[in-house]
Amino acid sequence: MLVAAAVCPCPPLLVPEVAAGAAPELASLRDACADAIGVLAAARPDRLAVLGPTAGPGDGPGPDARGAVMYPQGARGSFRGFGVDAEVRLGHGAATGAAPELPPPLAVAAWLLERADWTAAPVTGLGVGEEWTGAECAAAGRELAGSADRVALLVMGDGSACRTLKAPGYLDERAADFDARAARALGAADTAALAALDRELARDLLVAGRAPWQVLAGAGEGAGLSGALLYDDAPYGVGYMVATWS
Repeated sequence: MLVAAAVCPCPPLLVPEVAAGAAPELASLRDACADAIGVLAAARPDRLAVLGPTAGPGDGPGPDARGAVMYPQGARGSFRGFGVDAEVRLGHGAATGAAPELPPPLAVAAWLLERADWTAAPVTGLGVGEEWTGAECAAAGRELAGSADRVALLVMGDGSACRTLKAPGYLDERAADFDARAARALGAADTAALAALDRELARDLLVAGRAPWQVLAGAGEGAGLSGALLYDDAPYGVGYMVATWS
């Protein structure tokens, strides 16, 4: 059963070494993420599953019928692709077997957990495909929620990347409304509103979080959790939201 969730954005700029001189600009976002992780720890889960978007089906081994990619506890990631020789590990201990390298969104999650000195529960990762339908996301969420008595989720994903002229996707007038609806749903733990987010519109607006959020919606069905929105801004023309469900 889902007992808690934290929703965080996944820009590598969250890592101060990657942000370099711009690191102070996201200090309040890092603080909000730390508070969200604290809510997860306070829930005393039996298992923490970290969800994040993946670039494609080749990002790791063991995809299921939906193309989900699993990452075991101890899987490693790095920020070398962003010019920083820094490594992270998903949870404590070494991974068993030949674990894949974490994609950037899950590497950011691993960094957040390391920063919080996470020891509350075992951690595994799940790469969620952008092409997943809402129904596929919901099914994956229900499976996660049923995987232990007390399940917590750390859900990584950005909002639209089209909020300003200088945004990665340039300005799209639909972006602010999409992000506002997503933020309201995340802050209210409104599973129906999250499930209703349009996949094609999300793709047009370069929304990385749509599929992970809809997995969360499936996991939260019937759980009776309440939500809180801790952060909602677009400092680089990309929607960043932090929310907790408990």
